[in-house]
Amino acid sequence: MEILIFSILAVLSVVCSILVISQKSAVASALFLIATMVSLAILFLLLNSPFLATVQIIVYAGAVMVLFLFVIMLLNLRRDEFGPEKRKAQIFFAILFVFLLLIALATVIETEGFSFSSAKALAQAGKPAEVENFAKLLFTKYLFPFELASVLLLVAIVGAIVMAKRKL
Repeated sequence: MEILIFSILAVLSVVCSILVISQKSAVASALFLIATMVSLAILFLLLNSPFLATVQIIVYAGAVMVLFLFVIMLLNLRRDEFGPEKRKAQIFFAILFVFLLLIALATVIETEGFSFSSAKALAQAGKPAEVENFAKLLFTKYLFPFELASVLLLVAIVGAIVMAKRKL
């Protein structure tokens, strides 16, 4: 049963990822990226990592993607602002990278093997208070990079607003 759910979610995340780079509309690409992030969060749940799944939904599919959609809609990009059409090269490289990724994935599975029972055993062997330990590390040892990422996101928002205001 777990293999079936994993297979469905894996195919869904790969298809949504391909649709992210093949859409003409930036808004549609961002929405497919949200679908990819949600399917990855469910995969984290399958691996007995509810904290990572929650962070995936809240931070990536929630906050960051809402920010991307806000900036895309705020800038109101038109087709002529993107430059000449380069979809043929983009499609070629997308297919090439997917093919290389599948080869790498098949090689890893063949040499290392993978089973959900081993992934669950690894997850259960970790520290029991996953969230507490993560929070302690985040706000002690990694406080500076955490705050730096916050400032970077703030600067990106202010920059997008300044750029959009110039066009009005």
